[in-house]
Amino acid sequence: MTAPEHSDAANDAGGVAHTTPIRARVVGIVRAVPIRWRILSIAALNSAVVLVLAVMIWNGAKVLGSAWNDVRQARESEKILARLESETGRLQNLIHRYINQPSPELFAEILLVREAVLGTLTTRASTDPMLSGSVEELEHVTERFLDGFGQLRSVQTKISKTYEEQVLAPAKDMAGLYSIIEGATGHRDALIWPSLGKSREAFTAMLVAANSYYLSLATASAEEARHNTETIEKTIPVMSDLADNDLQRMALQRLKTRTAALRDGLSKLSNELTDRTELLHNTIDATQAEATGAVDELSAKMREREQAAQATFDQALSDISRRVLTIAVMFLGVILSAGVLIALSIRLPLQQIMTSMRAITMGDFEREVQGINARDEVGAMARAVEVFRENAIARRKAEDDLRASKERAESALFELNTAQQNLIDAERLAALGGLVAGVAHEVNNPIGISLTVASSFARRSEMFEAELKSEGGLRRSQLEEFVRSSRDASQQLVANLHRAGELIQSFKQVAVDRSHAERRQFLLGEATDQIITSLKPVLKRGRIALEVDVPEGLMVDGYPGSYGQILTNLFLNAVNHAFTDGRAGTISISARPRGPDDVEIIFADNGAGMTPDVQRQAFDPFFTTRRNEGGTGLGLHIVYNLVTQQLGGRMMLESRLGQGTTFRIIMPRTAKGGAATDEIDGTSQWPNRTMSST
Repeated sequence: MTAPEHSDAANDAGGVAHTTPIRARVVGIVRAVPIRWRILSIAALNSAVVLVLAVMIWNGAKVLGSAWNDVRQARESEKILARLESETGRLQNLIHRYINQPSPELFAEILLVREAVLGTLTTRASTDPMLSGSVEELEHVTERFLDGFGQLRSVQTKISKTYEEQVLAPAKDMAGLYSIIEGATGHRDALIWPSLGKSREAFTAMLVAANSYYLSLATASAEEARHNTETIEKTIPVMSDLADNDLQRMALQRLKTRTAALRDGLSKLSNELTDRTELLHNTIDATQAEATGAVDELSAKMREREQAAQATFDQALSDISRRVLTIAVMFLGVILSAGVLIALSIRLPLQQIMTSMRAITMGDFEREVQGINARDEVGAMARAVEVFRENAIARRKAEDDLRASKERAESALFELNTAQQNLIDAERLAALGGLVAGVAHEVNNPIGISLTVASSFARRSEMFEAELKSEGGLRRSQLEEFVRSSRDASQQLVANLHRAGELIQSFKQVAVDRSHAERRQFLLGEATDQIITSLKPVLKRGRIALEVDVPEGLMVDGYPGSYGQILTNLFLNAVNHAFTDGRAGTISISARPRGPDDVEIIFADNGAGMTPDVQRQAFDPFFTTRRNEGGTGLGLHIVYNLVTQQLGGRMMLESRLGQGTTFRIIMPRTAKGGAATDEIDGTSQWPNRTMSST
């Protein structure tokens, strides 16, 4: 410890020791009481405060309850009024919609809202103590509002009947008469045809305008319908003079009669729509405004009552708060004084212990702990700190000896871990590099074919363009030949580019899975197919057949990258060891569910097989039978660690010399392990393998 540190520690101790005599005597008296009783005294004072405040609050709650009931009742009454205003407004809106577009659904909704308004008036407003005296006026206004809707429906029925019988019916007859006149004319060169076309056009425009006026009450539409009707009436005499047969003249006479009936119907419809508008404005809208005014007047009264009740409530709350605050301040002073004394009786001795602990943490083990002779709980803590100081002295000596030994061991272990991790990374990169070269070769074939076809198609297009521009023109046989060759070229391009896309997508998925140790759900069959696609270029180097039997729909929750690494290492191990010197053979990969929770994967070959000695060491790191040919002996070691640690499964090996090798992997459908530790730092133990040989 440096000299300033010694000085700071001495100042701390002196600050604790040189307390005022009065405070020291008071603290000494309080320390005579055990700490638990000191704390219980504070709890007793707090309980007394709570009891007194509870009595005061209970007395004030009765006053507040009465005031609050008045406030709540006023708010409930205002809610009823707001609901009445909302329901009558909604009823008015529905009536307007029903008048514009009548439908059974809207009428049914109007009846429901009507019952809701009446129900609110009879069941809620009439029983409300603040609204019961004003319900009669609201009921009277509402009944007049609903009676007006009945009158409006009667007028609407008349309007609909007039529109159907005196507008649409003559219009249908007129449409038929126009068809008869056109049929009797025979040809478009007849003298009557221009007038007939003008009249027919005016008839169509009249129908559109009449329908628009009926639906939207647009004044412009009514004027347009009247104007087009006059146009029709003006064209009928002209067409009668130009008629060349009796059928035309008879149809025109009938058309004149129906046009007059249509004109009268439009006039009657206009009068009835005007009556409906006036009824809607004078009965529905005016009554709704009257109802809204009555509701607003009652709402103003309710707000006045609510404000008065709220003022009473606020005054009662203020009185209770003032009394509670006074009592609380008084008790708070007592509790704070007692708390300060109790805190001093604990803090000062603890400050001595903290000074000693600070010295120990700074390495000053020679300084003795103060207060070890006190009889209270803090004195027991001081004695424990003294024991800790003595143990720390002994431990420091042992740590110095251990540190020297650990530094020597860590240096050697770091070098071994670095070498092992470099070998594992090299093994993985070598496998992935081989796959990249093979897939690049496979993709080159369809892309090369596609380039050739595209070049040929480009030349054929240039020739076709020249033939098209030639003076002799283009013969049908040349066009058919170009279409046929274009179709063949496009089919070849699509087929070869689709093949290249499949190869690239398969290798892309496998590469992504291997570069990201992400856990996800995946279909075992789909992942197997993608991995096999990336491995097929290796098969073409020898005479090796591949058989795959993985059922569809087998879902696994695990690490697809680790699964790809397992199959790749097993596959390359079989190619390099089981089928040496160009030996032909078969590799089979199969999978099946094993109970509700596990999946069994079997990787087998009919190659050279293993001796019993090789089987016992197959999963050991750095064991290889081809060390002179560049083997690292890490392929099966990586496979075993991925299966047992990351996937949480088991792996078994069966082999006979000359009769092939079978790897049996049983893994859970939901992986139980995390990232394999040997892949990160190379510190995992050698695997405890399960193997059997027959």
